[in-house]
Amino acid sequence: MKKVWLLTVLAIVMVISACGSNKNNGNNASPSSEASSNAAESPSASTPASTEKLYIPIISKGFQHQFWQAVKMGAEKAAAEFNVEITFEGPETESQVDKQLEMLQVALDKKPSAIGFAALDSQASIPLLKKAQEANIPVIAFDSGVDSDIPVSLVTTDNALAAGMAADKMAELIGGEGEVALIVHDQTSQTGIDRRDGFKNRIEEKYPNIKIVDIQYGGGDHLKSTDLAKAIIQAHPNLKGMFGANEGSAIGVVNAITELKMEGKVTVIGYDSGKAQMDAIKSGLMAGAISQNPVGIGYETVKAAVAAVKGETVVAKIDSGFLWYDKTNIDSEEVKAVLYE
Repeated sequence: MKKVWLLTVLAIVMVISACGSNKNNGNNASPSSEASSNAAESPSASTPASTEKLYIPIISKGFQHQFWQAVKMGAEKAAAEFNVEITFEGPETESQVDKQLEMLQVALDKKPSAIGFAALDSQASIPLLKKAQEANIPVIAFDSGVDSDIPVSLVTTDNALAAGMAADKMAELIGGEGEVALIVHDQTSQTGIDRRDGFKNRIEEKYPNIKIVDIQYGGGDHLKSTDLAKAIIQAHPNLKGMFGANEGSAIGVVNAITELKMEGKVTVIGYDSGKAQMDAIKSGLMAGAISQNPVGIGYETVKAAVAAVKGETVVAKIDSGFLWYDKTNIDSEEVKAVLYE
C-alpha cells in the first residue's frame, strides 16, 4: 500500500510541476509577439478606412491647341490645391463630336465625383448629361455651354461681348467701311455661335458701311481654315478684313494671307493666343486678338466641381474674363498673365 501511495503522491507532484512550467512559459513569451497579437485582435489598431480623393474627369473640346493645354494647366493647379484627382482629355480635332461623346460615356462609367465638360455640340451631349444628373454627378460646363440647365455652373468667357469688341477693333482699323469675312471653328458649339453672332451683330448694328461677305467653318483646324480663307480672298478681291474666331481659325487666316502674298492688304483679327498668333501680331501680320483666360477657366472649373460635390453654393455662370492685345501691349504684365504659347 505504501508503495502505491508513494507512487500516487509522486504523480501528483509531477502534474503540479508540469502546470507550473507551462504557466512560466506563457509569461516568458516575447512582449512584441504579445503586442502583435493584441494589436491584431484590437479593433482600435486596425487599418483606418482610406479616404479616397474626389475624382473629376475634365473633357475638353480638343487637345491639340495650346489653348487647351493652358486650360489643363489651370485644372491641374486647382487639383493640387484642393487635393483631388483629375484626368484631362479631348478629341484630336474640334469637329469630332462623336469621339467627345464616347469620352463622356467612358467618364460616366467610372462613376466620378463630378465632371467638367466643354461641349462641341450644345445639344448632342444632353442625353448623357441627363445620365449624370440621374446619378447625382454634378456637371460643370466650361468654355462652351449646352442647351440645358443640367450643368450646375458654366465657366466661360462672355464670347458674344468679346467678339463684339473684335468687331469694333476691325471697324476702327479698316476705317468703318469695306468688306470683311469670318472663319469660325464651328456652328454647333456655344462658343462658335456666340463669337460668330457677337461679331456679326455688332457690325450690322453699328457699322452700316461694312459688309460681311462670307462666313466659313473650319473646325478649328488651321489647315482647313487656310484653304477656306484663301478661297474667300480669291472670291472677294476687295476684301479688307478677316476675323478668325479661335486659335486654329486665326492661324489659318494668317497662313492664307502669307501664301497669297496679301500682307498689309487684309486686316486680320484673331481670338485666343498661342505662339503663332503672338508672333503674327509682333510681326504685323495680325493686327491684334482677343485673349481669354484659359488657365483661369481650368482652375475655376475644378474649383466649382469640388464645391458642387460638397454641396456648397455654386454660381450659375462664372465669367473668366477677356482682353484685347496687340503690338502695343503684348508685353505688358496684364496681358502676359493670360497669354500662353
